[in-house]
Amino acid sequence: MITGFALVCLNVLDLDEAKRFYVDVLGFEVGIDSEMDGFRWLTVHPPGRPGTPMMLVVPEPPVVEEPIAGQLRSLVARGYLGLGALETDDCRATYEELKARGVEFIEEPEERFYGIDAAFRDPFGNHWRLTQPRTLDEIRTTAT
Repeated sequence: MITGFALVCLNVLDLDEAKRFYVDVLGFEVGIDSEMDGFRWLTVHPPGRPGTPMMLVVPEPPVVEEPIAGQLRSLVARGYLGLGALETDDCRATYEELKARGVEFIEEPEERFYGIDAAFRDPFGNHWRLTQPRTLDEIRTTAT
């Protein structure tokens, strides 16, 4: 039985810039930042939640061979590899906080059937949702 996610990988174009954005701007914490076998392992996680790591990976050899690596880098830069949603308890307040830190939002917070939601891109083009989710019971009530 699958019990959860052990690791999520996110393609980025520069590990140092990614670390700065995800740690200094978004407030994630570093889990691992270590060189092993010629490869830099860099994971970040939400504050106080080391069991939810996200590995930041540059799509390049030896991890991904060319020409696929170049195609992936192009897709990242164009925003086609959106990963999903980051959860917050207060979407509007987090939106204002992150906007003040320089995060470029492409959608302001808006009420949706599943909660309050906004959208931004990281410095590489990855598309993220910032979501204050409703409970499943709230969603079911709203949908009927």
